Order: sequence, then C-alpha cells, then structure tokens
Amino acid sequence: MAVAGLLIGNKGVADAMSDITRDYLLKFWALIDDILNAVLFLLIGLEVVTIPWDPRLIALGLAAVPLVLLARGIAVVAPLAVLRPILSLGRLAPLTLIWGGLRGGISVALALGLPDGPARSIALAATYIVVLFSVIVQGGTVERVLDRAKAHDAT
Repeated sequence: MAVAGLLIGNKGVADAMSDITRDYLLKFWALIDDILNAVLFLLIGLEVVTIPWDPRLIALGLAAVPLVLLARGIAVVAPLAVLRPILSLGRLAPLTLIWGGLRGGISVALALGLPDGPARSIALAATYIVVLFSVIVQGGTVERVLDRAKAHDAT
C-alpha cells in the first residue's frame, strides 16, 4: 500500500495537477509534517523527565552508539555491495548513508510505545542518547566528514 501511495502520489503530483494546486498540496503536507514533529518532540520532552537518573543507563546509551553505527554500516554496505554491478552510487555513498543517516523521531516514538517495565527505561535511555548523538554529533559534522573524505579521495 505504501509503495502504491508513493507511486501514485509522485505521478499525481507531477502530472495530474496544476502548478498552484501542487504548490498548495506540498505546503500542506510540509505543514502537517512540521506539526506532527512538534507534537512528537513535545511528548518526548514530557516523557524524558520520567526516566530515572541512573549513570548505568547513560553508560548503556553511550555503548549503544557504536553498536548502532556498526549495525547501520552493515545494513548499508551489504546492499550497496550487492547492487554495485547494477548501480554504483560513488565512493562516498556508504559514508554518506552511514554518517548522514540520522535517527530520531521514529526511534523515540517506537521506544515510547513500549509497555511499562524495567526494559522500557533502558530502551528509552539508550534511544534518547543514540538520537542525541545522531542529531548533535552526526548532524553537526556530516559536512566536515564528507569534505574530509573528498579531500582524502583527491590525494
């Protein structure tokens, strides 16, 4: 259903409406996206105060960061290796997809949906720390990392 919606939605936006209608439609969905993101992060802010303060949870979250990056690396490099004979995205594609692959709202929403219990606090803390690392560190350095990789490729 999602694929059909994407195909029909993209084709419909491209061919079946006027420029004014397309402009209104795209602005409407951008507004809905911004509102839902604001609501999600408001709920995140309200929920984060319920997590018990425990240094072990912070250590666990920090340990989760390299594991998430490793898992993302495997999830990116393996399909790119399989697709290489058909489609080559360039030498920077794996790095871009791994380091630039920000995690955020969906991960936190899934963790918030867990039932109450001791595992919920652990999952929430680890998820929050991974998302903070992703947004602040990865999001803040992706341009420098890619520029450095380009410079390294040029030499």
